[in-house]
Amino acid sequence: MKNIILIIILTFTLDAELVNGVALVVKGSAITLYDITKEMKNSKVTQTQAVDILVRKKLEELEIKERNIKVASGEVYDDIKKTATRNNMSINDFYEAVRSANGMSSTELKEQIKQKLLSQKLYSAIAYSSISQPDEDDIQEYYDLHKDSFVHPSAFEVVIYATKDKSRLQEKIDNPMFYSPDIQTNEQTLPYDKISPELASLLEKTAPNTFTTVVPDGKGGYMSFYIKNVQTAKESGIDSVRSQIVNLIMGNKREQVLGEYFTRLKLNADIQTIRMPEVDDAK
Repeated sequence: MKNIILIIILTFTLDAELVNGVALVVKGSAITLYDITKEMKNSKVTQTQAVDILVRKKLEELEIKERNIKVASGEVYDDIKKTATRNNMSINDFYEAVRSANGMSSTELKEQIKQKLLSQKLYSAIAYSSISQPDEDDIQEYYDLHKDSFVHPSAFEVVIYATKDKSRLQEKIDNPMFYSPDIQTNEQTLPYDKISPELASLLEKTAPNTFTTVVPDGKGGYMSFYIKNVQTAKESGIDSVRSQIVNLIMGNKREQVLGEYFTRLKLNADIQTIRMPEVDDAK
């Protein structure tokens, strides 16, 4: 009898803790207090903004489920393979590069890409028929209004440090005076237009006179780029960024259609607010 009473007490206690942890219920699916505080921290937004983001994500998840949209493991692999090939890397080297740059495991990367592909399929299902391609006037107008966005360095003057021993290379980065015969150096000037977008992004994010993170060299070893100098910024001509502008315009149109769609969905959805975290909402 005592055991039965104990089980009942524990059950009610666990139920109470579960309810206390729930902030909102969106169409029967919970968003927790922890979800909100985590979103606020990660995205550096107010509580109200975090709730809006999470409700939108939850509605997207439910819409994907209701529309029975799926992504096969082969599609995830193909996406990873394309990115790795574009960067002249093997799949394993690409996983290692992501792990070094972001601390993300291959499992986490696959899940992130799966979510990206699911979202793309959902967007296509909702917005495809509502979007028209931009014409030349649209492209020129966008370029004229956002010229600063298409300014990039003309080249990077770097010293490339390469070795088979990742720990040696990390020691060099941590202590620039460290010397090891295992580490080869190669001084180069890398034109912006001749390197991959991923490498350009890595170099742009690295301050002069510092090292990039350690990344695979595509040959079974590792390398890091020491930025000696960034050559004068250069404005891209409209022809060189035409496809990029088209993608940006289409993305903006798609997000406008989707924003309106999910705003209507939110107004008609069954959303119950239980409680909010006790935090300051001011920014």
